[in-house]
Amino acid sequence: MLSITDISIRIAGRLLIDHGSAQIPPGSRVGLVGRNGTGKSTLFKAIRGDLAVESGTITLPPRWRIGSLAQEAPNGPESLIEVVLQADLERHALLAEAETAEDPHRIAEIQTRLVDIDAHSAPARAAAILSGLGFSADDQARPCSEFSGGWRMRVALASTLFAAPDLLLLDEPTNYLDLEGTLWLEDHLASYPRTVIVISHDRDLLDTSVDQILHLDRGRLTLYRGGYSSFEQQRATREMLDAKQVKRQDAERKRLQAFVDRFKAKASKARQAQSRVKMLERMQPVTALVTQDVREITFPAPQRMLSPPIIAVDGVSVGYEPGRPILSRVTLRIDPDDRIALLGSNGNGKSTLVKLLAGKLAPFSGTVVRADKLSIAYFAQHQLDELDENGTPYDHIRKLMPDAPEARVRARAGAIGFSGGAADTVVKSLSGGEKARLLLGLATFFGPNMIILDEPTNHLDIDSRAALAEAINEFPGAVIMVSHDRYLIEACADQLWVVANHAVTPYDGDLDDYRRAVLSARGASPSVRDGDDRGRPRGDVPVRKKADRQPSLKRKIAEAEAEMERISGIIAKIDAALATPDIFVREPTKANQLTKARAGAEAALQKAEELWLEASSVSEEATRD
Repeated sequence: MLSITDISIRIAGRLLIDHGSAQIPPGSRVGLVGRNGTGKSTLFKAIRGDLAVESGTITLPPRWRIGSLAQEAPNGPESLIEVVLQADLERHALLAEAETAEDPHRIAEIQTRLVDIDAHSAPARAAAILSGLGFSADDQARPCSEFSGGWRMRVALASTLFAAPDLLLLDEPTNYLDLEGTLWLEDHLASYPRTVIVISHDRDLLDTSVDQILHLDRGRLTLYRGGYSSFEQQRATREMLDAKQVKRQDAERKRLQAFVDRFKAKASKARQAQSRVKMLERMQPVTALVTQDVREITFPAPQRMLSPPIIAVDGVSVGYEPGRPILSRVTLRIDPDDRIALLGSNGNGKSTLVKLLAGKLAPFSGTVVRADKLSIAYFAQHQLDELDENGTPYDHIRKLMPDAPEARVRARAGAIGFSGGAADTVVKSLSGGEKARLLLGLATFFGPNMIILDEPTNHLDIDSRAALAEAINEFPGAVIMVSHDRYLIEACADQLWVVANHAVTPYDGDLDDYRRAVLSARGASPSVRDGDDRGRPRGDVPVRKKADRQPSLKRKIAEAEAEMERISGIIAKIDAALATPDIFVREPTKANQLTKARAGAEAALQKAEELWLEASSVSEEATRD
């Protein structure tokens, strides 16, 4: 059990956690929630032992392994599958020792332990996790250094999941994932066999993957049973009861105080008055409900509504290198009040499509017709780096209103969430969520006809995401969104478009249908799915042609042959030890260990042979075709 007992944590003089306590049983799946800046990540540091608590204790079972996402992404020449396999330190060490061990007794111990930890199935488990996070079979064999930082953080997440620690701590794990990866992660965490605590602002993940919510609020920790929706209901009921109790206590205080004030000077009532003074002193104050209403987000309405369609795309091919289009033969239309969510794994062209629609990318061929005087607002996470770090929200707004009076600029700053002194805070001192608010306000400043939102929720907490959804629904113009936040899509989108296989097609179904398709595609066993496009599962997209699968199959055959040879060598060493005269009489314990180790190695050899036979059979069939 993870036991957090009466802890207090102070950072830079600020008390983040004030005598917080929580008891988390083994096997619990817990969502840690709270407003940005309340100390959630700080609590993780304290649990890991990276930060000392001011008072109180945090205790865990002595042999528990703690795993959390690395701060830096891996970046070496090793293949992705090798990086993930190395995360299981015990397996890695045992396999290395098995290569050089000569003592039969130690060989037996190594092989027995490898069987116990199911080491021989590790490559298949690692491949399944990488596939779930969006890496194709060919990707898994490529060097880690060839991938961008965001994709390498996915490898770091895969490594953490593969290691399967006794206590898994995940801090915003979906920030580097697309919707498809997020759906797979939700499903994976929901069946995680050990204890997991996840910090997340994703409502669906917190409803799907956890069975308890740990709420950090005003320095206190409160554990609720159920997912996030249940937590919201329980908290609302609790706060309502607390508010009523505050009123009752205030009334009781006033009654007692009135008695004391009236009779304290009368000798006949002095004893009763003194008794009521003691009652007042003993009365524990009930914490009054502190409202933390999130600041609303608003988008200015378009100055004029346009006739449909506002954008018509016909037979367009577009990309970044001539002759190598990312999207081909795209035909679509967007009307003034459309709400469209783009689905599809990262790397398939969603950002390419929104850049085409925004006019930031010219087509190679085909036509794009935009309505006259069409105004488009474009928000993307990378634009946060384009804000002037030394400027203030007021400075940024003043540039857009150079001739406006001071009061009007201040009023506009307040309208996008920076009223009073907040408008004079330098950007580098703003939180990620505040920067996102500022950028949203600047992008939509002049009342666009269409808003394009590319992952707008990464730095927003749950309440701010709800405010964003409300703003989208109230905006009278068109909205195109790319998001891994299922709640936002379900709350706002009335059309789903899948970007895959160089095409853009409407999705005939809802997000539940899409979730089932994604999980079905990414949840199949590696041997069954060896030839499909594992990094790009989507809808009814066909698998690759058999001819395209040959390099992957040949590699699988070679790997299986090498594994068969390695295991056969281990069996030969065990057989030699078992052939020692009278070993079962002189050393029965050792002989039993060797026998058990041989049975485990024999099972692993059979599994490797089955993989070799299956891959060879598929390869021969592809060759015949």
